[in-house]
Amino acid sequence: MRLSQSLIPTLKETPSDAQIVSHRLMLRAGLIRQMASGIYAWLPAGHRVLSKIAQIVREEQDAVGAQEMLMPTIQSADLWRESGRYDAYGKEMLRITDRHERELLYGPTNEEMITVLVRDSIKSYRDLPQLPYHIQWKFRDEVRPRFGVLRGREFLMKDAYSFDLDYAGALIAYKKMMLAYMRTFQRMGITAIPMRADTGQIGGDLSHEFHVLAPTGESGVFYDASFEAGNAMAATDVEAFYQQMTTIYAATDEKHDTALWDQIPAERRREGRGIEVGQIFYFGKKYSEAMSFAVTGPDGRKIFPEMGSYGIGVSRLVGAIIEARHDDAGIIWPDAVAPFRAAILNLRQGDAATDGICETLHHQLGADGLYDDRDERAGAKFAEADLMGHPWQIIVGPRGAANGQVELKRRATGERFELAVQDALSKVLG
Repeated sequence: MRLSQSLIPTLKETPSDAQIVSHRLMLRAGLIRQMASGIYAWLPAGHRVLSKIAQIVREEQDAVGAQEMLMPTIQSADLWRESGRYDAYGKEMLRITDRHERELLYGPTNEEMITVLVRDSIKSYRDLPQLPYHIQWKFRDEVRPRFGVLRGREFLMKDAYSFDLDYAGALIAYKKMMLAYMRTFQRMGITAIPMRADTGQIGGDLSHEFHVLAPTGESGVFYDASFEAGNAMAATDVEAFYQQMTTIYAATDEKHDTALWDQIPAERRREGRGIEVGQIFYFGKKYSEAMSFAVTGPDGRKIFPEMGSYGIGVSRLVGAIIEARHDDAGIIWPDAVAPFRAAILNLRQGDAATDGICETLHHQLGADGLYDDRDERAGAKFAEADLMGHPWQIIVGPRGAANGQVELKRRATGERFELAVQDALSKVLG
């Protein structure tokens, strides 16, 4: 993509209403624009990040046998009355009446809908387990939406739902999801810590939150440094991994146990701030019983399936990653989710050798490259590349171009390399 022809409206000044780093940088880097309170349009570069995060989430869900589907955003109020949650949910639920006076709502979550869909589709114990998921926009009418996409009213979420014949099966699904979540966050280049959590509006008696470590996090977190040595991608035994994740100490300030904390060697104690980006729940028969969903068991008797739900804030992750990875100059994207792997900076527009190398790089990088072909001074190009956070900057000037060389800068470390064009490409794409 050529920057001169792109819809990436960067800002030099920080918007006065942006209170936290991710909100400021997402606006300045041209990723989003606010359309109403807590509601944002995702511009092309922001949408690319959102899509890459969603794809990693999708791949890790598929890897544990989850099946992707798509449910509607608008739900019938009758579904929620059936479960007993319609009146209990509170003002965060946006209630709607259509032209026929039917009561609807913009879904904040999908436990009721998926329970009905599965209830109407399967009848026998032989059809279990089931593990459907979708990635869908949701709406919660926050009383004070703030902090950009970290606490907006409309948000993109992955939610999965497990249906099992018994508690043992439900626990297997829960443990598989914990591993899938840890792999998901590791692939995105961020550290996430699972912490025991309250179940809140969802219900049930087993839940873990996943917190991304960031200096500006909303919650205080305490954890054993043993987490930092974990490698979810290398884990092959789901049970062993789950035991490791749930026995190493980790807690938010709300659940912090000073007696247990004191038992951890001082050199392993870590304190910081965390941003919640996902939560998993086991809630048993809460919805299957309330909504009369039963299957016929092997002995002919009714069995109410054991259920769990598993959410990841896809759009929230964009803000959380920026909160965890930035400096005074701008965003520092991990390679896996960056909108572009490299920015091509032409420092002498109109110079034949410089233009030629830039066109070659632009062609060979394809969708992975953003070519800054504007007639701008070099300092402005450097500043915008740092602001937008591309993992690599390929700097092409007339002196190097005359010798077939470019300068390659790694955004995260500031390292610079003088390389031949093809060697630079190999480093960026490798």
